[in-house]
Amino acid sequence: MDRGRPLAALLRVFALTVMACAGARASAPLPIREANWLVASQRLHLLTTRPEECLPEDSPDIVSLVYGTVAFRDPMLLGGQAARAGLSCMSCHRGGRGNPGFHFPRLSGAPGTADVTSSLMSSHRGDGIANPKPIPDLTFDIPKISRVDGRGLEAFIRGLIVEEFDGVPPSPAILKGLASYVRALDPAHCPSRHDQPYGLANALADYFLALGAAETALVDHDPETAIAMLRGARSILGEIDARFQAKGLEGPRATLDEAGIALAQIQQQLRDGGDLTGPVDAVHRRWTATRRWADPLILNERLSLYNPEKLKAALADRAS
Repeated sequence: MDRGRPLAALLRVFALTVMACAGARASAPLPIREANWLVASQRLHLLTTRPEECLPEDSPDIVSLVYGTVAFRDPMLLGGQAARAGLSCMSCHRGGRGNPGFHFPRLSGAPGTADVTSSLMSSHRGDGIANPKPIPDLTFDIPKISRVDGRGLEAFIRGLIVEEFDGVPPSPAILKGLASYVRALDPAHCPSRHDQPYGLANALADYFLALGAAETALVDHDPETAIAMLRGARSILGEIDARFQAKGLEGPRATLDEAGIALAQIQQQLRDGGDLTGPVDAVHRRWTATRRWADPLILNERLSLYNPEKLKAALADRAS
């Protein structure tokens, strides 16, 4: 997705990766990329919990809301250096809130801040001045832009993707979905403001949401959105894989890799064009094939970095 000067981009992302791993053993960074840009004192908590998303149980345009929810979690949406580093909208806005532990080198000042005019992530808005600002809570903070009137929110979100980062302009359906997601966030939909435990079951739920969204897009004859939803599903598989990077878990991870390859093949079919019947059937088969790779993961979750004790030990090992 990065558009231009490949050598310069490669050097920038190399420097970014080195800095993101500072403070951990350079020879063995934690496979969970998110851990590398969270402040150490909050790392364990933030990697094992997630705020409850304050979304309605029903919506007049549930399909658009689901598209936006999936895209919000997808690092590839932002393109460029953000995609390479694994940053998504969710990285800064956990569960549609803020992120008090976000601390990305050259992008953050104090924890929970980000410089939205940094040249590190953008070739458009970079001003050469370090001016990180607190990351807003999209649910509880007073919005800086109307969530309802006109299409101001859509224009604002598009600007963030294309200019604050170097992403490709999102399709109309994805842009509408992201705006639907932000507009739907409402404190009235949350019974509490406390973080909830986050484990494999939550990641699998996100995966199923993305896969279902892809099938819906195909039924609606929208291959472009289906490709984006499959991309989101693959990103989730990658996040699950990172939690199972331990000796003895090679078997479960192998079946997970097969699932990701199958989704990539469907994406390629859609890019090649033609009748959508085959891709629709292929996505549906991904549903029926899920137990083949999900069951071994569920059985071994206690051995993975979804287990807070295992993760705590891994974090301590890298800090020593």
